Amino acid sequence: MKIAVYCSAKDAIPEEYLALGDALGTWLGENGHVLVYGGATGGLMSRVSDAAKSAGGYVIGVIPPRIVACGRKADNCDELYRVRCMSERKQAMRDIADVIVCLPGSYGTLDEMMDATSSAIVGEHHKPTYVLNYKGFYEPLKQQIELMRTLHFIPEQEAYKPVFVNSLEELFEKIEK
Repeated sequence: MKIAVYCSAKDAIPEEYLALGDALGTWLGENGHVLVYGGATGGLMSRVSDAAKSAGGYVIGVIPPRIVACGRKADNCDELYRVRCMSERKQAMRDIADVIVCLPGSYGTLDEMMDATSSAIVGEHHKPTYVLNYKGFYEPLKQQIELMRTLHFIPEQEAYKPVFVNSLEELFEKIEK
């Protein structure tokens, strides 16, 4: 299964979050899944891809020229797709993947998560999106979503929505179903 992972590229985050990348990457590689990610170095991106490769996994990177120009192109990709911009990167990752996983991250991760969700709502794909709410990282987002639902900006019965999970074990179970 091809699994797109959206996550932080920052190194200066707590080690326990970086360790999530190690654990996810190892699981992907050991279970024969293909990692689809942003093709860049740093933070969780490096940790997931390095762990996947170390565990015998196959890694697909998708990278725009601005990230290459910053000297952040990863050298561990089995396949590397070069796209024109971040918007194309999101679409390419989404198109390649069978499943989408969101780890803790910042603006880019949120952007990718919302793009995957909104594109599914309009029928562009039917791929599950799982959000790792490690130690409540995404609780404020869940509260915002509930507020939008309460005020009827989001229908009470959504045809598609991201699935929040609280642990890697729960994530692995969902993916394997």
